[in-house]
Amino acid sequence: MKDSLVLLGRVPAHPDSRCWFLAWNPAGTLLASCGGDRRVRIWGAEGDNWVCKSILSEGHQRTVRKVAWSPCGNYLASASFDATTCIWKKNKDDFECVTTLEGHENEVKSVAWAPSGNLLATCSRDKSVWVWEVDEEDEYECVSVLNSHTQDVKHVVWHPSQELLASASYDDTVKLYREEEDDWVCYATLEGHESTVWSLAFDPSGQRLASCSDDRTVRIWRQYLSGNEQGVACSGSDPSWKCVCTLSGFHSRTIYDVAWCQLTGALATACGDDAIRVFEEDPSSDPQQPTFSLTAHLPQAHSQDVNCVAWNPKVPGLLVSCSDDGEVAFWKYQRPEGL
Repeated sequence: MKDSLVLLGRVPAHPDSRCWFLAWNPAGTLLASCGGDRRVRIWGAEGDNWVCKSILSEGHQRTVRKVAWSPCGNYLASASFDATTCIWKKNKDDFECVTTLEGHENEVKSVAWAPSGNLLATCSRDKSVWVWEVDEEDEYECVSVLNSHTQDVKHVVWHPSQELLASASYDDTVKLYREEEDDWVCYATLEGHESTVWSLAFDPSGQRLASCSDDRTVRIWRQYLSGNEQGVACSGSDPSWKCVCTLSGFHSRTIYDVAWCQLTGALATACGDDAIRVFEEDPSSDPQQPTFSLTAHLPQAHSQDVNCVAWNPKVPGLLVSCSDDGEVAFWKYQRPEGL
């Protein structure tokens, strides 16, 4: 299964510090990385090599934990342990910090843009999730502070096509939010993980959500609308989310990240055992009880914990990973025959 993941190259992205997270721009031409060195780096391809195009070093006083591109690709948000989120505007080859979002009491752990580009979500060790509105003058206003979690919130992610937000927390749960009458509300809590939920990823349709955890499992949750044919109970008109598959026994340490390829449907994981794994859904399995097969497993993908995996949005099978070793690795994933 090693052969299905081929190393294309490595770059020392954040030397002497951890590389925490990676994000592709919507065109798949630029990659943002962030790390413990307080910097964001922008990478672009030159021939067969990936080279550093920009270093964003003026924005933060502490570790940069997550980065996220706006849907238009002209803005990059960076979330930091200094309790702020910076918004960077792309000007040709350059990036300028145009605003700094403040308000969280301590470390900001994640940031994500809604598919419309008009909303931004941040979450923090202060247990809160904030929703920000972006107007046409690029002004950012906090429109909701959600205090549904009881512990540190690790990750936020938006539904690929709707203004529906999901968050993952140290309290072992996943929460789902939507807007109701000009305010944001938590309308579902997904329980089942036995330890911290580190990351989340929607499938291309947005009908399913993958969550990964310190309990060494990945769970696949499926949305059931009110009046569904399967008879899954819903509360009024609210959709219900049900765990339809648990991937267990594959990972030996904490799973820090999960990425669902929007082009092929492959599912990749980043693990504390230094490995990268890729899973594919069995096409003949029941959608209500899907099964996934491990199709790639690279035991020593990095020399330390793997923190993030990210699929390129335009090039099928191009996967990147980053690690506590400070490196970013580029991989080509080839689907096994017969899938």
